[in-house]
Amino acid sequence: MGLSRCGLDNLMLGMRMGERPRVLVTTTPRPIPLLRDLRARPDTATVTGRTDENRLLPESFVSGIRATYGGTRLGRQELDGELIDDVAGALWTRGLLEACRVRVLDERFSTGLEPARTERLGSWRRVVVGVDPPAGSRGDACGIVAVALGRDGHGYVLEDASVSAASPEQWARAVAACAVRNGADRVVAEANQGGEMVRSVLEAADAALPIRLVHASRGKSARAEPVAALYESGKAFHVGGFAALEDELCGLIAGGGYEGPGRSPDRADALVWAMTELLLGKRGEAGVRVM
Repeated sequence: MGLSRCGLDNLMLGMRMGERPRVLVTTTPRPIPLLRDLRARPDTATVTGRTDENRLLPESFVSGIRATYGGTRLGRQELDGELIDDVAGALWTRGLLEACRVRVLDERFSTGLEPARTERLGSWRRVVVGVDPPAGSRGDACGIVAVALGRDGHGYVLEDASVSAASPEQWARAVAACAVRNGADRVVAEANQGGEMVRSVLEAADAALPIRLVHASRGKSARAEPVAALYESGKAFHVGGFAALEDELCGLIAGGGYEGPGRSPDRADALVWAMTELLLGKRGEAGVRVM
């Protein structure tokens, strides 16, 4: 958007003719103060569009840019028309997550900013599925996130398989399926809500699945802080884009609190449990009691 606040003010002085003078602004929704202010005005009507809806573009072009930018902050802004802001004091920022995003290139990882990493897809030391079960049978989402420990000692988020409005049987099956798809050797599930019921539900879905129950003695934000530090030190990466998960990560506030989306960061909490299991070791168990 090439229009400055001063330019807009001067433009508005020319809107004195007619009964309903209007201004049409077309732009990429970058998170600049001027655009946020315009969207917040009660007399502003906002219409958004996605690149996929432009039928004049060749399918090969759309699929190509989706493959390159889908799920990233740039892709969500440029292709999906989303206005994405950072939350003040958040443990994760959009810029941090973009810096930690890798893509598969000939079975190797590349950030697009450096040569392909030597770590190869599937050459993991371990894979763990973190689970944040819903409090009720039809309550919040069940966070289900698969994380791998690479031979380079770094953590790689492979999949966000979280499900919403699912019965215990349904989310347990989703956990088991995620574990099978990613070759997980363990499921780490929070047991503050439901205790042994969580274990019995998961075992009913797959009796052979190794399960570790953990109890949270600290709040979600406090548990997440050492995991955020892994990202900042270049030890944790996302293999591709996970929009819903990343939105939750960017809503966790340092020192406590959650700014959304949703009531609870279920996906983010599942990621934290898995990363803690794989990378933080005994340091990550300071607030966790194993059953």
